[in-house]
Amino acid sequence: MTLQERIADAKAALHDLMTGRRVRVVVDQNGERVEYSAANRADLSAYIAMLEAELSTRTKAVGAMRLWF
Repeated sequence: MTLQERIADAKAALHDLMTGRRVRVVVDQNGERVEYSAANRADLSAYIAMLEAELSTRTKAVGAMRLWF
């Protein structure tokens, strides 16, 4: 998975968390309960910022080289 794909996935997860689409508890027809832990919003935002910072350092253009004789 590329860095850009990880950023897109993290942003989608944050969107789902913020809009209430993230399932946290599921109870099946037998009454068995399964809990899923949702990522903390602040942690997820920090993760996105970290990935975007990594992407920006990878894509920065380097200035022209000069040769001195």
